[in-house]
Amino acid sequence: MAQLYCVDLSVGYDGNAILKNISFGVNKGDYLAVVGENGSGKSTLMKTVLGLVKPISGEVCVGDGLRKNEIGYLPQQTVVQKDFPASVWEVVISGCIANMGLKPFYGKEEKALAAENIKKMGLEGLEKRSYRELSGGQQQRVLLARALCSTKKVLLLDEPVSGLDPKVTAEMYELIYNLNKGGTTIIMISHDISAALKYASHILHIGKEVFFGTKEAYLKSENIKNFNALGVEQ
Repeated sequence: MAQLYCVDLSVGYDGNAILKNISFGVNKGDYLAVVGENGSGKSTLMKTVLGLVKPISGEVCVGDGLRKNEIGYLPQQTVVQKDFPASVWEVVISGCIANMGLKPFYGKEEKALAAENIKKMGLEGLEKRSYRELSGGQQQRVLLARALCSTKKVLLLDEPVSGLDPKVTAEMYELIYNLNKGGTTIIMISHDISAALKYASHILHIGKEVFFGTKEAYLKSENIKNFNALGVEQ
């Protein structure tokens, strides 16, 4: 049974659909890359899956023991977020809040989880640093550690390497891939089709024609021809 699946989902704002009748499913351990042209509705789809935007029609469902509050989210950063005046520790441990229920304070469990994910993201020694003083790559690692504090089951990542230099981008992709190999299901919006084809197990291509399937099937589809200019081999 799929951990997360969408059935005939139409998404948009104020009753105006950007995407219509999208259906796909993500199983435990999958790495789904969501690709397509700018403005095609990828981020709106992600927000609808998270429940931040109400679907126009269709359903977003969870299964295989997953609860809706067990989906971690790494959104695209805004200028305001990049200038957030909290410490690394404060940002990371805040990811625990969604699962704390009525507990008013962080306990040993939350502190241990935050420390574990700070270590996993290679941020040890930066706990007291102000988030806004960090490099772009370090900030993304902090936000990824925060997302991992909310769940290890499913992570939704919206352009997680946007604005990063090539070296830091490669490091970020490897971090995400290693999380996936460790059992975390990944759903990632990406404009980088080459990276998507390197790391993902499945592709959801949004455009004039919608494709959902394995990476291998995508390479044989008509959709891949849109990216020939990027040097992707069919």
